[in-house]
Amino acid sequence: MRIGVIADDFTGATDIAGFLVSAGLRTVQLNRPGSARDLPEDMAVDAVVISLKTRSIQRDSAVEESLRALRILQDLDAERILFKYCSTFDSTAEGNIGPVADALLEALEESATAMVPGLPVNDRTVYRGHLFVEGVPLHESGMRHHPVTPMTDSNLMRLTEAQGRGTARNVPCGVVNRGSRAVHEAFHEAASDGVRYLVPDTLDDNHLDVLGEAFQDLRLVTGGSGIGWGIARALTRREAAGARRAAADRWRFTSGRGVVLSGSASEMTNRQVDHYRSVAPARALEVPRVLDDAEAYRRELREWVLRTPPEDLAPLVYATVEPEQLKSLQRRHGADELSRAIEGFFADLASELREHGVTRFIVAGGETSGAVTQALDVSGFEVGPQIAPGVPWTRSVDGELDIALKSGNFGDVEFFRAAQVEVTTHA
Repeated sequence: MRIGVIADDFTGATDIAGFLVSAGLRTVQLNRPGSARDLPEDMAVDAVVISLKTRSIQRDSAVEESLRALRILQDLDAERILFKYCSTFDSTAEGNIGPVADALLEALEESATAMVPGLPVNDRTVYRGHLFVEGVPLHESGMRHHPVTPMTDSNLMRLTEAQGRGTARNVPCGVVNRGSRAVHEAFHEAASDGVRYLVPDTLDDNHLDVLGEAFQDLRLVTGGSGIGWGIARALTRREAAGARRAAADRWRFTSGRGVVLSGSASEMTNRQVDHYRSVAPARALEVPRVLDDAEAYRRELREWVLRTPPEDLAPLVYATVEPEQLKSLQRRHGADELSRAIEGFFADLASELREHGVTRFIVAGGETSGAVTQALDVSGFEVGPQIAPGVPWTRSVDGELDIALKSGNFGDVEFFRAAQVEVTTHA
């Protein structure tokens, strides 16, 4: 197996899986440690992505689950390991990116790794070691309002050193511009100096190709889906566009009706929800009923979803709200209790909808995606064509469900509708 990926949330897992497919690697996503045994014996794969839910859990648990995933990938003879986290470096001040990276380095008996969150196609770039989102520093972007992992610093070296047990060094774009050999030499020079984390500048897709070439033989690389794409391209030497066409040509969607579930509070998802409400049936979650009348409320929403003709645009159920409204709800109900209640509600609603014939789920938000996927008891996905950069269609390995899991800020304003156009095009 060419690449084994440990992803810290479900949308991040499908994000990188889609990029691996676009670079020419046949890829399967597994949704729980140990689910490798669920792979069909005749399914030949080049890459396996294990999706965890470790981004914001307690540090020791995140490390333990990540090491368990590493052992599974080692049992599958993965040639190299990629620890995948969000291109906006979502993490609390206490972790979990640094501690997990340290644990994986030690388990692999390696002394240094690269930290490459940049994803230029989605406007996540790194310059002088600072992370930018849509041209502004991370701490000035919408991520400063994230309800679980608010990002208040843009300096990746400072963020990494605060979490990890080593020093970090930037590789400036001038070095990256000189090519893979220069980056390779910079990495080994830093490692010889005792530097544990190398943070290269990443301004465009050409930089990702350079970094993929430079880092393809490292036992461990960490970062976003962009570096996975760069390494996969270095391994396959295929043109991404041709691989995308091949993936789309062989992809066939399941029949049945669909639903859109949105739990993300990101700026982009707010815009996507606003747009989709103007063209499709939509219902906002009523938080008091979620907390006090969940069973009857789920039945009401389920019946509403099932009344929509299957040939129409899928109905949307959303908990997406603006930052100030979210803060007000958190003050009133408690942030943790509110998050658990909404995730659990979406999970139970998805399970009931599946029992009533829904076979296609479009889900926005990392935590929501994890809860829904677990509730649907999907052990793994085969990864198909991308709807938008970082968001592929996937199919459960049993062939019964098509699922698109969207990270909060990914896709354009028409994403929910575009995903269903893809269904029509390829069905």
